[in-house]
Amino acid sequence: MSNKSHSCSSRRQAIKTTIAAGAAGLAASAGLLSFSGVSFAAALTKERRDAMSPDDVIAMLQKGNERFRAGKMEQHDYLAQKRASATGQYPAAAILSCIDSRTPAEILMDMGLGETFNARVAGNICNDDIVGSLEFACAAAGSKVILVMGHTACGAVKGAIDNVKLGKLTGLLDEIQPAVKATKYDGDRTSKNAEFVDLVAANNVRRSIEEIRDESEVLAKLEKEGKIKIVGAMYHLSDGRLEILG
Repeated sequence: MSNKSHSCSSRRQAIKTTIAAGAAGLAASAGLLSFSGVSFAAALTKERRDAMSPDDVIAMLQKGNERFRAGKMEQHDYLAQKRASATGQYPAAAILSCIDSRTPAEILMDMGLGETFNARVAGNICNDDIVGSLEFACAAAGSKVILVMGHTACGAVKGAIDNVKLGKLTGLLDEIQPAVKATKYDGDRTSKNAEFVDLVAANNVRRSIEEIRDESEVLAKLEKEGKIKIVGAMYHLSDGRLEILG
């Protein structure tokens, strides 16, 4: 190759590198979620979060789950997100889910640091501490959605169905008993019946939602005003699908 040709090739490569770097910088400053498959957004900003409606936030969570299921998750720069969120956080949603090791909500919905509040307790039950935490998330910190997420083959639900007695767990499982009793089912009503277990788990999600509304005037008022939405979902262990409950 001649020196002239080599020089032209070098200039072209330099121009491409400059354009790519500039585009990456624009993506980061604009808060875009991805560019060429790499996440440049350091953290969710207040402006971006406040510009979203509750329905936008629900759609964001669903799209994140679709990426998770497809194996096309964002390449999150967690160190950058850590630095960006160190002085403030603006999560769009608060997620109440089960302690089950297979159901980390922020991973299942492909969320980064600073994007969701996450409360986890066996059987995704509600109590005063959980409700108070959700009030903080929405009334104080500005989250737009409360998502109560149950899951299939839930061990806590199975324990409640079998009336398990074990230390402090006994009282926790008692909180799920109303969902067991409220589930209409003519077949085998034991923990060995996967269909019955999952029906109870879905009703347990609905019960938690009712408790949030009944126990918190703050959250009920925000929902009536359209400032937040309280929704339920079931996560399917078999295929990774997040099903929003009607």
